[in-house]
Order: sequence, then structure tokens, then C-alpha cells
Amino acid sequence: MKRQKRDRLERAQSRGYQAGLSGKSKELCPYQSINARSEWLGGWRQAMEDRAVTA
Repeated sequence: MKRQKRDRLERAQSRGYQAGLSGKSKELCPYQSINARSEWLGGWRQAMEDRAVTA
């Protein structure tokens, strides 16, 4: 069970990162659960930092 939960959160983080790289707003986060939303936003923030460094 823990592996499935971790995989879901890793997927949320990855999708947030992809959304950030493509320039989407953080308001478009599709997740409702706090944990998944937090992971998605963390990925989004990381992508924004990475975009700022390479720009």
C-alpha cells in the first residue's frame, strides 16, 4: 500500500513539473487531496525555478 501511495504522489509531482515547464498557472492544479496537491505544487515550483535559471 505504501508503494502505491508513494507512486501516486511521485506522479503528481512529475505532472506538476511538466505543467510548470509548459508555463501553466499553478491555479490549474487538478488535485484536491492536500498531499497530492502539495506534491504537484512542489513540482510546479521546481519547474519555475529551472525555467528561470535556463532563461
